[in-house]
Amino acid sequence: MESGIRCMLMRGGTSKGAYFLVNDLPSNLAERDDLLLRILGSPDSRQIDGIGGAHPLTSKVAIVSRSSSSQADIDFLFAQVGVEEPLVDTTPNCGNILAGVGPFAIERGLVQVTSDETRIRIKTLNTGTLAEVIVATPNGRVEYAGETAIAGVPGTAAAIPINFLDTAGSVCGSLFPTGQRIDMVKGIAITCIDNGMPVVLLAAADFGFRGTESCQEIEAATEALQKIESIRLEAGCRMGLGDVSDAVFPKMCLISSPIDGGCVNTRTLIPKKCHTSIGVFGAVSVASASALPGTIAYPMAVRPDGRIKIMDIEHPTGKLEVRLEIGGTDEEPTVERGGLVRTARALFDGTVFPRPLRANAVVVA
Repeated sequence: MESGIRCMLMRGGTSKGAYFLVNDLPSNLAERDDLLLRILGSPDSRQIDGIGGAHPLTSKVAIVSRSSSSQADIDFLFAQVGVEEPLVDTTPNCGNILAGVGPFAIERGLVQVTSDETRIRIKTLNTGTLAEVIVATPNGRVEYAGETAIAGVPGTAAAIPINFLDTAGSVCGSLFPTGQRIDMVKGIAITCIDNGMPVVLLAAADFGFRGTESCQEIEAATEALQKIESIRLEAGCRMGLGDVSDAVFPKMCLISSPIDGGCVNTRTLIPKKCHTSIGVFGAVSVASASALPGTIAYPMAVRPDGRIKIMDIEHPTGKLEVRLEIGGTDEEPTVERGGLVRTARALFDGTVFPRPLRANAVVVA
């Protein structure tokens, strides 16, 4: 039997993933990616022979180490592991899995606890994004229990505030990577934005949606999804991302007016399944577009007054609260900083045994 690998399974926000120390995985990238596929049980729609959860939101990996940068305490590499495809993608980032990195770093002794709250600066290596994560550590240990509820997760847990320090253009190089706030693609008006995650915003009504559909109803609309995918492929090129046919971004976000007292209502494709909620960085990008004139979202959005805007992004299972700091002028506002609150919980800590490596196995680079 192949040696086991030390692993902690954690819920981070509305996602779930396997968390590893970098030194516990092979340094050769092809060997590492093949090992991750075998650990999670991919490619297989059920991931029956691994610890993956048979859905993109539960087929994720965090690789963590002490930071090599003076700006950060911890380096974090996110990996999206394909469910039915032998794909390990380290180009995107994930704010939900990020929420578990602080607690994991403390549990593994990478960060020392000094007070009832431990502030950790985390660099996401995928995009170079820097974030400050605040973890509750009374009595010198991570406290997972608490009274904070987030939509898409049952019960409550300890709050983990996350302040993003430099997310604008994290993947594409600029907040509006096409140089415009509205582009026309295949006869449809879209907004391409990257404030932590490349996102393409589209009006739900342009595809015959009310905006209140369930994920199952969205995924059953095959003709609309085919058109949205064709727009995604062209938008990816315009955003400088190249051929995105096998990439997990840009995310496609259907926008409509709020229905439950929030800022704007969303249905997000990731990129071909409907997200049961919305990704953290995706929500920051949507909130940013909702706050800035000239975008698809701006006329539909309901915005609070003031420089500090608490914006509830509605999604299929509730709302995700984003905190934006707005600068500039009334005529030309800018987004200076985004943040939000997540929760996380350790599910198990132990040894995971990967599916055996067959002699004829394909190693994915």
